[in-house]
Amino acid sequence: MNTPHEPRLARVAAIVADPARSRMLAYLLSGEYASASELAKAASVTPATASGHLGKLLDARFVVCEPRGRHRYYRLADADVAHALEALALVAERDGHDRAWAHPERVRLRLARCCYGHLAGQLGVSVFDALQRGERLRPTPSGFALTPSGQAWLQGWGMPPSVPNGRRRFAYRCLDWSERRDHLAGQLADELYQHFTAMGWLRRTASRAVDITVSGQRELLPRLHADGD
Repeated sequence: MNTPHEPRLARVAAIVADPARSRMLAYLLSGEYASASELAKAASVTPATASGHLGKLLDARFVVCEPRGRHRYYRLADADVAHALEALALVAERDGHDRAWAHPERVRLRLARCCYGHLAGQLGVSVFDALQRGERLRPTPSGFALTPSGQAWLQGWGMPPSVPNGRRRFAYRCLDWSERRDHLAGQLADELYQHFTAMGWLRRTASRAVDITVSGQRELLPRLHADGD
């Protein structure tokens, strides 16, 4: 039966179904740019094969490319693509979720990782939980806004006031791949991650994993788990 008004799921599924392309997309979930050679290595394919896959990802608008001199760098096209990939990962692992996340190579990834520019994993969920306490966030049609209490709480971390820039959603829920609970996404979430990194509380690794530094364990974690403050 011809169903022209149904979602074009088959085309999207075909793009993601290829193992090499799926590994490239997973590598880009941090939200950062990567070169074609980096993506070829992540996908375990030759540069020529990677070029063909990247062409298909560009045509499908899964990724965008930015030329810089003689080199070209790629990243996910937008947050919608990142959220879709995270949702697919949830579905793919729902039968073996606990077993998959007990693997030693995933322990650090589960504790804290970067998800398209914001924090995910157990730490990301804890940040969102802390923001929801003490009426620091209020619901809006597009997600959340900071309350005066929330602004004051963030300024206590040394952050400047966070003001919506109008170019993207300010704050909204994002279902976490490992925790199956929500963490925070959007402009505010990105600013929090950048501030925590600038303060030296978090440190990016070569993968999507994010390490909590000694100062982060001393300054960041206690405040996340404290009510009030």
